[in-house]
Amino acid sequence: MSRVRADEEEYWHSSKFRAFTFDDEDDELSQLKESKRAVNSLRDIVDDDDDDLERVSWSGEPVGSISWSIKETASGSTSSLDGRDSSLQKGSSSYAALPKQASSYSLSSLFKGRNKLPSFQSLSDALTDTGVKSYAPELRRPKAEYKDYSSDWSPKDTVRRMQRGKVCSLERFRSLQDKLVLLDEAVAGHDGNVITAVLIFLKRTLRREILFRELEVRQVALCHLIHFLREMGEQKFLLDLLRFLDRTEEVALSQYREHLNIQDVEKRREFLKGCIGLPFSAEDTSHIQDHYTLLERQIIIEANDRHLETAGQSELFRKYPRKASILNMPLVTTLFYSCFYHYTEAEGMFSSPTNLKKTFKIPDKQYVLTALAARAKLRAWGDVDALLTTKNWLGYTKKKAPIGFHRVVEILQRNNAPVQVLQEYVRLVEDVETRLNLATKYKCHDVVIETYRDLKDRIQLTAYKCKVERGSAEEEKIHSILSNVQIRWKN
Repeated sequence: MSRVRADEEEYWHSSKFRAFTFDDEDDELSQLKESKRAVNSLRDIVDDDDDDLERVSWSGEPVGSISWSIKETASGSTSSLDGRDSSLQKGSSSYAALPKQASSYSLSSLFKGRNKLPSFQSLSDALTDTGVKSYAPELRRPKAEYKDYSSDWSPKDTVRRMQRGKVCSLERFRSLQDKLVLLDEAVAGHDGNVITAVLIFLKRTLRREILFRELEVRQVALCHLIHFLREMGEQKFLLDLLRFLDRTEEVALSQYREHLNIQDVEKRREFLKGCIGLPFSAEDTSHIQDHYTLLERQIIIEANDRHLETAGQSELFRKYPRKASILNMPLVTTLFYSCFYHYTEAEGMFSSPTNLKKTFKIPDKQYVLTALAARAKLRAWGDVDALLTTKNWLGYTKKKAPIGFHRVVEILQRNNAPVQVLQEYVRLVEDVETRLNLATKYKCHDVVIETYRDLKDRIQLTAYKCKVERGSAEEEKIHSILSNVQIRWKN
């Protein structure tokens, strides 16, 4: 038993391969001894279950015997020597791998004559052949993972998997009933991404008439599909859907949105002109008409102003060059532009601010706010005063601000108006507390002093005396008021 174990260790720790040198010569005797030792070692390792069975080769010798093994090894060695000699005779300067004669028997034939490979491969062929199937044991996958590849899920399971972010194939749902059940399950899951994914699948696999008919009774899915089509810009499909649903106003609005994709101004104007006849509501029709009219005005204003700017005929354009074109700008931007460059023009001109106000029915608050900002930016304080001055039917004038004088003060201060201009409009603020806050914030000392005098608040007036410069006109004014015996102070 110890001898067998020693032979085993010698076999497994030994090798018949050696490092190559040009001085090596094949020693047939050493190879025959190595083969004999290997056969004897294997004979001791393998169990002797079927020793009574003996197989013979075509020459009549027992397969697996020493004589048979020696012959097989000798034949392989001879062919190897012949191959190397022929290669050396050709004068090859580089080393070439020795061709190896494949044995006509497999490794199993060495194990007591058993031959289980019908192709009679050798040991080296069996190891290098990539086509041989590996029988190494593998760990089993969980049953849940096998289900991932089976695609055998119900619509409810499919929706749940999609909600968890797993990849699912919807191609197995082929019948209309299965697809509708899948859609209903997606809607019931209240997951917008899953609903959209199922709708894309139905859009691709169903005819439009069938899809539209089924979505008509599924409003949640219908809204998702309409939103998806708008986001993706599939205008033709969206229009077909809206026409099927008899939503004429939405069809008209969808067609109107196409003007956003038209870059040429003249083509956009013609497109808007054609949109006026679409079945809009009364309110929307007026908006479309205003849009067309505004673009038409902008084209005229832009052409004239570009000519004036190029020719250098306008001092205003030389002092304040235009930063952008007026084309395709909103109505408020167009009004500001007209108040900035064309404020003094007559009402009959297309570029006149009053013409724009009358044509597009701009409210007074919006007009005053826009015109005030434009004229204050130019520091045209006379135009600001005229804008806020009104006359009654008796011819009397007074200041009036639809936006409130507190906002007037803020706009003027933002455009660096002088203190004298600010004080005039701070005095017109009706709320006393707001007036005091604005006057104190913007250092309108006269307004603060007059307000405390009107309030007969001696303490506050005395305290404010410390906030003005010594020897200034404001300090003298405070002294004069405090020494006035006719004023009945509250404190």
